[in-house]
Formats: sequence, C-alpha cells, structure tokens
Amino acid sequence: MKISKQYAEHYNWGNQCDGWHLVKNNELSIIHERMPAKTAEVNHYHHQAQQFFFVLSGTATIDIAGKISVLQKNEGIEVPPLTPHQMRNDSEDDVEFLVISQPNSRGDRTQLWDNSPINR
Repeated sequence: MKISKQYAEHYNWGNQCDGWHLVKNNELSIIHERMPAKTAEVNHYHHQAQQFFFVLSGTATIDIAGKISVLQKNEGIEVPPLTPHQMRNDSEDDVEFLVISQPNSRGDRTQLWDNSPINR
C-alpha cells in the first residue's frame, strides 16, 4: 500500500518535534522525523533494535557512544543495539530524517538522562 507523510500517523515528541509513521509493525519501523533548530532527543539506547538514521534535509548531529558525527542531506549512520545515542539539531534550520528500526524500537528503550518520555 502506498504511504505519504501527508496521510501517515503523526505524533509530537520532545520540544516541538514531529514524527510520521511510514511503516509500523513488530519487525520494522520507518519514521520520518522533523526537528526544529536547536532541539535534541534524549540520550538513550535500545536493547534489541538496530537503527539507521538518514538525513533528508538540513544538518543533524548525532552522538553515538561519545563519538560525534555530523550528517548532511543524503547521509546516514547505523546505530547497533545497546549503543547509547542522541540525535541533535545544532543548526539554525529544521532537519528532517528517516529513522529505520529493526525490530520496532517501541518499548525497547532505556534513557540515560532526562525523565521526559519519548517513544520512538
């Protein structure tokens, strides 16, 4: 079945961030996310899920186990299970990216700081 961000299940997370579920089942999750300027996700890791982040527009900064990577449009990075990571938008513009999780990361998350719940 064809999917569009326009019709996908939408949710808000963090500080004015958006997510759209493009694929949502137990084996696979693909989410299109938008982070406004100067926002960040909570540092966390997943017990089972491996993830791949792929930037569609803007510039994202990701901290993976203390190593900082800057991702430009059309660049991505893999995060293995049990690896602490935090996606940030340190820029002055929105960043949009895909988060691909296998298996689905819902309920598979341990936060390393900040008590605000974010379910991805």
